[in-house]
Amino acid sequence: MAFILPVNNIEPSFGANCFIAPNATIVGDVVCGDECSFWFNAVIRGDVNSIRIGNKVNIQDGAVVHCTYQKTKTILGNNVSIGHNAIVHGSKVADNVLIGMGAIVMDNCEIGSNSIIAAGAVLTEGTVVPSGCIYAGVPAKKVKDISQELIHGEIDRIANNYLMYSSWFK
Repeated sequence: MAFILPVNNIEPSFGANCFIAPNATIVGDVVCGDECSFWFNAVIRGDVNSIRIGNKVNIQDGAVVHCTYQKTKTILGNNVSIGHNAIVHGSKVADNVLIGMGAIVMDNCEIGSNSIIAAGAVLTEGTVVPSGCIYAGVPAKKVKDISQELIHGEIDRIANNYLMYSSWFK
């Protein structure tokens, strides 16, 4: 059974039709929308500040979502995919974003809508990613503008696939 724990009498809350893997950990001030999925070994820690998650968000295997005590909250928009072993820490992520496997998003980053953070990229503290961009590298820099093909072929496809995958476990 998943570890869903209150912290300071604040319990995580979930919208309709969410999937939580049996070994996911979700604690504290975490509020998520509908059709979200939290995969195996994912950790979402709303213990030191709040985490807000929109609709149709998937947090994949081994990913960590956290924030900084009395400083940064984490906000994830709608239709966001956080890849395997990625870390999102104290940042704001707009709608329709793909954060690739093993990427690191540090405090006070802002990622605009329709953007991709490449696998293994590191967004250093305070990085602002404009809407419609692909960022890659260490530290991450803009690689190019994103095409409509990538928005539908990658961002939407992955989010929709994870919605389908989660249905297999219900």
